[in-house]
Amino acid sequence: MSKPQNYASQRLVTTFVSIAVLLSVLSITVSLAFGADDNSGGDLLIPGNGYTVDYYKSYGGPAIDASIVGDPEFQRGEVADLQVVLVNKGVIEGFKRLYANQALIPDSKEESIALAEMSTEKDCTTAKGIKADLISGSDYIHVESTTTPQTEDELETGHIQPIKFTIRIDDYTPAGEYDLKLPVTYQYQSNVRTNTPNAIDIGLTSDTVAFTQEYSTRNITLPLHISIKKESRFEVSKISGSLKQGSTSLINVTYTNLGETAAQDSQAKIVVMKPLSTSTSTFKLGTVGPGESQTASFEILAASDAVVKNYGIDSEVRYIDNEGKTKFFENMKVYMPIEKSESKFSTTAIVCILLALVVIYQIVKVLRNRKKYSENESGDEND
Repeated sequence: MSKPQNYASQRLVTTFVSIAVLLSVLSITVSLAFGADDNSGGDLLIPGNGYTVDYYKSYGGPAIDASIVGDPEFQRGEVADLQVVLVNKGVIEGFKRLYANQALIPDSKEESIALAEMSTEKDCTTAKGIKADLISGSDYIHVESTTTPQTEDELETGHIQPIKFTIRIDDYTPAGEYDLKLPVTYQYQSNVRTNTPNAIDIGLTSDTVAFTQEYSTRNITLPLHISIKKESRFEVSKISGSLKQGSTSLINVTYTNLGETAAQDSQAKIVVMKPLSTSTSTFKLGTVGPGESQTASFEILAASDAVVKNYGIDSEVRYIDNEGKTKFFENMKVYMPIEKSESKFSTTAIVCILLALVVIYQIVKVLRNRKKYSENESGDEND
């Protein structure tokens, strides 16, 4: 009777082990579905630790760094591609032999298996599933959302990976240094464990020697630095004069250099369209230093049938920068209202003229009546 009891006990143990293995597999599958936490160190491959042994621990991992390729200096109003390169400088600092042995394997064979695990540990410096997201900390610099984040499958140690983002710089961005942030997320092999014969017996693997690789997630933020070039920057700071229908008027426009460098041989220009016209569309400003202003004068004719309203006149300044290059500062507006032309005769004058005409008419009428009366008197005497 003891034999059937032992057989029943063995079946009970086998059933219990099978249930435990299924639960372990289910747990690992759920963990994979929801992602591994940075500090979890959980297995991404089955079987679990109950069917593996750890011979070696490796020291080292990926070391991701980032830098900008090319000139990191940009101009105001520029839309540019920011070329960034990721480099993996990870190194293996060493290995530690753990006190792990399997009683069912001869020592010579087990040492070979342990060395094979150590060789697999060397992949710990490879970064996998890389995601890089560029973030601007300034309201003047914008990262185009269609170019971030950037993803890469893997980056082995000693290799580089170029990625590209598009940035847009506002027209009125102050010159100087600006910091960008590059949060990078990746996974790396944190440990390798050797599958035991028990894992083979229950059918989790058919290989004679197989390994379970554990992965962890790491989040880092890498700094990037760009600069905005110092240059001249103009604005229309004052407008004087007025336009009238059918008249030519002198308009004074003051330009102020809000930039950080002097603008040499500056020349202001306006572009007018009907119902406006001008015979002097350009005016020499000379050298305009940072914070200085110069005034340009333009003669503008408004057509007699011009609509009474505000008109926006396009204006630009051409100048020579501190590197001897010809530059243009465009898209400035000179807003001028057109006033209605004055009537040639005022209402008072018209009234006076009418009164004068009435008086003249009365005088003429009186004179005619007197002349007629005199003629009648002369005729009576002759009779």
